[in-house]
Amino acid sequence: MDKIWLRNYPAGIPSEIDADQFRSIPDLLDKLFARFADRPAYHNLGRTLSYAELERLSRAFAAFLQGLPGMTRGERVAIMSPNLLQYPVVLFGILRAGMTVVNVNPLYTPRELEHQLKDSGARAIVIVENFARTLQQVIAGTPVRHVITTQIGDLLPIPKRWLVNFVIKHVKKMVPAWHVDGAITLNAALERGRSAPFAPVDVNSDEITFLQYTGGTTGVAKGAMLTHRNILANLEQTGVWISVSFKEGAEIVIAPLPMYHIFCLTSTLSFMKWGSLSVLITNPRDLPALVKEMGQWKFTAMTGVNTLFNGLLNTPGFAQLDFSALKVVVGGGAAVLKPVAERWQQVTGHHLTEAYGLTEAAPGACAMPLAAPWDGTVGLPLPSTDVSIRDDNFNELPVWTGAGEIEKHTGELCIRGPQVMKGYWNNPAETAEVLCAGWLKTGDICHVDALGRVTITDRKKDMILVSGFNVYPNEVESIVSAHPGVLECAVVAVPDDKTGEAVKVVIVRKDPELAAEDVIAHCRTQLTSYKLPRQVEFRDVLPKSPIGKILRRELRDHSTT
Repeated sequence: MDKIWLRNYPAGIPSEIDADQFRSIPDLLDKLFARFADRPAYHNLGRTLSYAELERLSRAFAAFLQGLPGMTRGERVAIMSPNLLQYPVVLFGILRAGMTVVNVNPLYTPRELEHQLKDSGARAIVIVENFARTLQQVIAGTPVRHVITTQIGDLLPIPKRWLVNFVIKHVKKMVPAWHVDGAITLNAALERGRSAPFAPVDVNSDEITFLQYTGGTTGVAKGAMLTHRNILANLEQTGVWISVSFKEGAEIVIAPLPMYHIFCLTSTLSFMKWGSLSVLITNPRDLPALVKEMGQWKFTAMTGVNTLFNGLLNTPGFAQLDFSALKVVVGGGAAVLKPVAERWQQVTGHHLTEAYGLTEAAPGACAMPLAAPWDGTVGLPLPSTDVSIRDDNFNELPVWTGAGEIEKHTGELCIRGPQVMKGYWNNPAETAEVLCAGWLKTGDICHVDALGRVTITDRKKDMILVSGFNVYPNEVESIVSAHPGVLECAVVAVPDDKTGEAVKVVIVRKDPELAAEDVIAHCRTQLTSYKLPRQVEFRDVLPKSPIGKILRRELRDHSTT
């Protein structure tokens, strides 16, 4: 496909980026630490770390790791923690030690944790005490030999540190009893590292920086091998996208998504290139507390997902926040729905900028231009990113020009660029499935229009086949969610004797009087008959991933005819 979209870039956005400006992430960090030493870098639970403090703490942790038996260059170190100041300290310490980060969801069950630790070969783990009991149950069957524990308040000043840790452990009783032989506290590790020698590692750009696990909701989780160059390329790609509005040392970013997720991880690193301050939110599910925290800052940027934006819009006090400094709010992880985008613009006076990516692309691949209103597309491919639409036989499909049947222009989105992963860790078969002739097969269904804008129709695996007709859940969800009585919804397939599959919608009601007949009548005015929900189920909550993405698979697994 010709790169027709490049001429449609906003003024000031280059079509190509230099993915080799920095040799490695530690190389970039060294420059950022020096350039923005006196600037605030991260804030959490009332404490702010400057770039200089972050440099000293991460250096100490890197020195500690280098002094551990068997911990050499390239060893994998897991982090199992929510958003705390400890996260960037440990994260950058691992990278500066020349080792590989394995981000772990702290909500993992013992089975899931054991799989990830065994599959990655992690020899060390940094874990918040709240989750140490899960580790205790499986550690004997893993290669982990070094355990570093931390309490939530450990990097707060005394006496607040003592108070927070006491309340969490003894008042709220959020720390189940645990015991792991030989575990050392993070503060003890930092103290040891301060007096230990640190040997900077000259890391190559093609070495693995993150083993980022993905696919856990569709099968056994796989470790995407993301190299230093993959991450650095994506930082540059997203950096030039926001360069038209950002100013060095002047941006304040609200970061409610977990740093162990690739979306927040890379976006936070990208904001650091501007000397920004990132406000880490430990528990984004507590929406009143999140609104209160947002009210303390004249924030300029934010990342989130559709369910988070929707939740905020329905939280008292959100509409009264000061949005005057806001420059960009990026939605990713799942489709931003039209009712949410429209209401967000009405309440805040700013557009939601929808972006598209996936773990295997570190993660950014496409984004809407910042000044453009939400239009249902995910915008244009990022600089140095090629896109191609392929059918089931990997034949390229033409651009949608507005004429003819759109289905003939709709296929699997494939991308190519410097941000695409090296492959899946120790899994050549799965790697061969998704990396084909230099292209990453995303598993997402889409079409590209004549302006180069990419429209994601759905995940390939989520598509519903009704009597041979394709039904895309995103389309039905967008219609259902527009009903004033619906808070949020998800659409899945259910077996049907006559049509093979049928459409089912699961709804959380805003209006407790909303009935199934109301929903179907609303859909009938905007959807053809085969797309109409045949089943409507009401629930109090929908199952979601840690970043708030609705888990359709869980709904499918519990659906009946």
